[in-house]
Amino acid sequence: MTKHRVYSISVASVYPHYVAKAEKKGRTKTEVDEIICWLTGHSQQSLDDQLAVKTNFEDFFAQAPQMNPSRSLITGVICGVRVEEIQETTMREIRYLDKLIDELAKGKAMEKILRK
Repeated sequence: MTKHRVYSISVASVYPHYVAKAEKKGRTKTEVDEIICWLTGHSQQSLDDQLAVKTNFEDFFAQAPQMNPSRSLITGVICGVRVEEIQETTMREIRYLDKLIDELAKGKAMEKILRK
């Protein structure tokens, strides 16, 4: 089976869309970064480094310092699919991130987004 093409897309090319989606709803780039760092274990510096070298989604998640164990608490539908039912690991991680950014844009409190 061939890999989905989203795996080869650089996170840096999608990142401005995450920020724009959040800012359009009155949220901030800092909150987007906080979500990404929470999910992947990246520091702000390591996230900035990954964006600078244009790491693709597959490598971004494969090389993440420490995926947050609480990410399994992320549930719901994204792109018409329940995230908790996605079998392929990398696709599930990508959809977790999409779901968190959606929650941010919908005005959910950071405490709830970060499953605290």
